[in-house]
Amino acid sequence: MKVLAFNGSPRKKKWNTVTMLEHTLEGAKSVGAEVELIHLYPLDFKGCASCFACKRHDRKQTGVCVLKDELAPVLEKIRDADALVVGTPVYFGSETACTRTFLERLQFPYLNYQNYADSHFPRRIPTGLIYTMNIPESMIEQMGYESMFERTRSNLERQFGASELVLAMNTTQYDDYDKYETGFDKDEKAQYREAVFGKDCRRAFELGTRLGSGTIETQ
Repeated sequence: MKVLAFNGSPRKKKWNTVTMLEHTLEGAKSVGAEVELIHLYPLDFKGCASCFACKRHDRKQTGVCVLKDELAPVLEKIRDADALVVGTPVYFGSETACTRTFLERLQFPYLNYQNYADSHFPRRIPTGLIYTMNIPESMIEQMGYESMFERTRSNLERQFGASELVLAMNTTQYDDYDKYETGFDKDEKAQYREAVFGKDCRRAFELGTRLGSGTIETQ
């Protein structure tokens, strides 16, 4: 069982998204899976070029993006994976631009224009989504995040297989809140992180165990 994780945050070391992904992979390893964490920001790639090469009747391969850049070998690796998990912060009410670009390139070649319900991905595999965000849970509905989360989750489920969502809210943004603008009380942030972020990481670990054992169910 091979579980691939993708970090859509520009922060690579020990911040919220990476920490959650690392716990997910630890969970997958605990049930015997082979794991790999791929950081997306260092890669040089662009989004879908709308060339429709992946939709041509005379295409040489089905489900393959023809763009040749640093994402191409990553997409090829995904074809052999047994489970996927994507982690991203929420920027301006959506995934990071890097994550959105990755998701375009990942999913569009597998989208079957003749039958949306029949993905071109060669088999069904479980997937996971991890979102980290600065806002508290009380603001999720107000900001309209639920529809964004569900849109991405359901798209992954359509193309690959059962998909599960894990959220980490009210996360810490700065290492020193006295140095930056903020609308949050730094002490309240610290208290929340101390009380809750460990539980978020535990839920990420449990997600990993389900990904690694293939027990995620369709929502």
